[in-house]
Amino acid sequence: MKFLVSLSLLVLTTYSFGQDHPTSIQLIDFSDFPFTKTTIKVEDSKAMDGFNDRMLALTKTNWDTTTYNPYKGVKVDFPIEIKFDDSIYTPPINFKKVVTSRYGWRRGRAHRGIDIDLVTGDSVVSMFDGIIRFAKYSSGHGRTVIVRHSNGLETVYAHLSKYAVKANDIVKQGQLLGYGGATGNARGSHLHLVINYKGISINPEYLFDFSEQNMVRSKNIWITKNWVQPGLHSSKRQTKLTISHTKEEALASLEKRKQVYIVKRGDTLSEISSKKNISITSICKSNYIRRTTPIRIGQRLILEYTF
Repeated sequence: MKFLVSLSLLVLTTYSFGQDHPTSIQLIDFSDFPFTKTTIKVEDSKAMDGFNDRMLALTKTNWDTTTYNPYKGVKVDFPIEIKFDDSIYTPPINFKKVVTSRYGWRRGRAHRGIDIDLVTGDSVVSMFDGIIRFAKYSSGHGRTVIVRHSNGLETVYAHLSKYAVKANDIVKQGQLLGYGGATGNARGSHLHLVINYKGISINPEYLFDFSEQNMVRSKNIWITKNWVQPGLHSSKRQTKLTISHTKEEALASLEKRKQVYIVKRGDTLSEISSKKNISITSICKSNYIRRTTPIRIGQRLILEYTF
């Protein structure tokens, strides 16, 4: 015999702390469904409590919800190791990622993240589990959300048009953070994505593959100063990647390869930089010249590669 069962399941979900945060309530009505046997899976509350406790532990040091960089004055010793629990990440947008500007030197200034194309109003989500440290307007970045993660990284999502979270909210991987836009110093709508470690920006493409595979480059990855200095990179192209999986590999990667380039007719530092895949800053540093120093035909320039 079949019985009609009228059942309403009330699910309470809380992802933040603070008395002013409203509780999310979802009412699921099963009254229209016939059941002979009913099994309802309820998420383990102890596991959820454990997850929340791990996220809240991230607020114990250098926690400031009003400052973009709360790590000023903190010394970081290189190389540094970053660990990931998984080999994939959730892309910040839910369609093909088109990188329009890369980490590096751009128009005479340091561009400390990558720009990903989107349309104003597109959803922007968290790449990993974490807790919202900052969700407010930031000079240059416009409406910005910063998520702190358990491995020490902070992911920064800038130029948003609207927020979907606030400071101290706990978020799951793939959870909505806000909507793309062009606030702040933005030339058209796009997502400016920054990856920081204790206030220091890291070239995002060294850590993540921004193709359709959404892969983390390595679950254990070592970072040298070469990957946190925008002047050594060009915003117009991806730097040649050599991933360091161990501290020994990271230290070995710092050894420089030297090459001599003889200046040809019509050459400029910018053209040499583009042709030889090396930053203008590196050329100037190796040859003790300035960006404005004239170069002449037949001049021998030392090119030093550290990637």
